[in-house]
Amino acid sequence: MRPNTLAEAVARIGRGEPQDVMLAEFVDAFDLAPSDAARFAAIEREPALTGDAKLDALVGAIAEYLAKQRRLGRVPPWTGGPARRLPEPWFTTSSPSPALREYLTFASPGEFSSRNIFTDERPLRRPHGISGQGLG
Repeated sequence: MRPNTLAEAVARIGRGEPQDVMLAEFVDAFDLAPSDAARFAAIEREPALTGDAKLDALVGAIAEYLAKQRRLGRVPPWTGGPARRLPEPWFTTSSPSPALREYLTFASPGEFSSRNIFTDERPLRRPHGISGQGLG
């Protein structure tokens, strides 16, 4: 069963469910929500901090990115908290070459790069029908 809120996805990750799967399934549920109000409700409640700085920053970026990309008209205030930013750059691709680092630095959406997360230009994109690919 897909998590209906980002807070639920993070809670399930904390209970040991795979991060990539939970985040991808949350994005699917978010996109299937019947209205913008339902979409905003899915990101409105702040997920608990996990102690994993990368995950805590990543969920802030995801919520802000979804709110802006789907033109919800507002971003949940919790996304701007200091715990939602990384002190050091994180390139989500394993062992990126210097050229790939440069590309990711340029291509990463502002919602991610402002948190020191450097990723693909469309970070939540994944093939339809394939669960658990492309996040985190």
